[in-house]
Amino acid sequence: MQLMRKASGRLGWLIGSGLGSGFSPLAPGTAGSLVAILIYSFAPVENDSVALYAMIVLGFIIGIWATGTLITPTNPDPGRAVFDEFVGVWVTCIFLPKDIAWMAAAFFCFRVLDVAKPWPIRRLERLHGGLGIMADDLLAGVYGAAFLNGLRLAFWD
Repeated sequence: MQLMRKASGRLGWLIGSGLGSGFSPLAPGTAGSLVAILIYSFAPVENDSVALYAMIVLGFIIGIWATGTLITPTNPDPGRAVFDEFVGVWVTCIFLPKDIAWMAAAFFCFRVLDVAKPWPIRRLERLHGGLGIMADDLLAGVYGAAFLNGLRLAFWD
């Protein structure tokens, strides 16, 4: 039983830290977002496919648990918990063309929204445990997808 708990904790650490990107000494959230955009860019999923939606839904559910394993009593939202950036970036990419310009735009747009936290994103951080860590980035991703797809539809399609 102890071995199972230890293995579960290590898996939570690996996922929650965004495959270790959350331990970047500079800007761990940015490092996590970069890893997320690279994974999405090379993944065999399309911008509006069931596979992308499955990545997001399963990522969100697993992320609640995984980021929750990194929480301590003194730090309810540790900087090393960056799997929320993965899901937020993937949401931002919904419907966008999968090319370098749009992926760069998704990366930067998401980072701006994640840092600025326009209303009501910051309020979602108050949710308990891993849910609070994951929910604010999910909404930042929704805002990013709406903004970038609005630009795309207004000016490029």
